Amino acid sequence: MNKNAKAIQTELRSRRDQTERLRPIAGRHNQRLKELRFAFRRAELTPQGECAIEGVKLVEEALRSGLHFGSVFFSESARPLAEKLLRQISARSETFILPDALFNSIVPSDSPQGVAALLKLPSFSADQLLEHANDGPVVVAAGLQDPGNLGTILRSAEAFGAAGISLTEGTVSPYNWKVLRGSAGSIFRLPVAQVSSAVLIPLLKARGVRLLATSSHRGTPLPQIAWTLPLAIFIGNEGAGLSPELTRQMDETMAIPHAGQVESLNAGVAASIVLYEAARSRKSS
Repeated sequence: MNKNAKAIQTELRSRRDQTERLRPIAGRHNQRLKELRFAFRRAELTPQGECAIEGVKLVEEALRSGLHFGSVFFSESARPLAEKLLRQISARSETFILPDALFNSIVPSDSPQGVAALLKLPSFSADQLLEHANDGPVVVAAGLQDPGNLGTILRSAEAFGAAGISLTEGTVSPYNWKVLRGSAGSIFRLPVAQVSSAVLIPLLKARGVRLLATSSHRGTPLPQIAWTLPLAIFIGNEGAGLSPELTRQMDETMAIPHAGQVESLNAGVAASIVLYEAARSRKSS
């Protein structure tokens, strides 16, 4: 047998092995499928502590980040994709194949890509998050409600070297599928902690972390801010900003100079500009 024939046989055997890993699910009553549906619809962790992700990009980013999948679900029409991804997915992960109609009824996106998964994200306490406060700013999402904004902030926080992000009360769940999608995989690698402001602020102050708040028009212009670490950047609610109680506890309020006829910047955009400026200033100093 020549080398080409052996290579073909090896490839066929590999494809057969991958296909045999796919356990069929025909109905809605499979327990793991119920957990996937719960995680998507409630934007919460399953009882096993897993979140739900969907789409090729997020699954590939999770693999690249070294995360382990509890279960991976493919639609019937995505078999070619399954053959490709199963080469990278641990044999310890459960893998399922579903009819297209059933798969599409479970996942939340309008244009499903044929793959979804349940996996555990790394968990962090406030103390663990603050261990890295001298490496970059801590971002605090305080009452941020739009999942697209939070996803953008997560992505920018990783891109511009933030130490991590803390989510206080009133902030959208980090397990919301739009947050996960918007983060483009950054949530897999960036320390994220869910901590109430009543607990977080005393911890920050005890560690000598300077508290900076963003504002639409009032405050120190961004180019004049001292970016000396450790510091925490608070991003408030899209409409109301930070609560008066939180605002009173800030060390400084900063404003991004922009045209006066523009009422305010999108929270995700504003946070990204601030994080870029902080990173640029640190590199130039």
